[in-house]
Amino acid sequence: QVQLVESGGGLVPPGGSLRLSCTASGFTLGNHAIAWFRQAPGRQRQEISCVSEGGNTYYDDSVEGRFTISRDAAENTVHLQMNNLQPKDTAIYYCAAGDYCSTYTTGFAYWGQGTQVTVSS
Repeated sequence: QVQLVESGGGLVPPGGSLRLSCTASGFTLGNHAIAWFRQAPGRQRQEISCVSEGGNTYYDDSVEGRFTISRDAAENTVHLQMNNLQPKDTAIYYCAAGDYCSTYTTGFAYWGQGTQVTVSS
């Protein structure tokens, strides 16, 4: 059974950090492009970062310089290190697997259930 599971969300104060993890079962993450999307209440789901099968990384301008995406092949996991979090980063964060990095949700066949990130004092 193909499954993606996100973890690591929570409540942090502004300026804090979190590391999200996306762990796969039933397939090898290293054979896919893996993206992180987020969706705030009343907003569309937006891609914020992606790592291609070849290891190229992409970041939305809103997180460039603060977030880092990385692979852990041994754990079949992709991490998203999020630093200097701000209230505008509050959203549900989803990981997704596909053939290529794309800003379109339709480009990804597999999705996790999401993890809530709340940035508030």
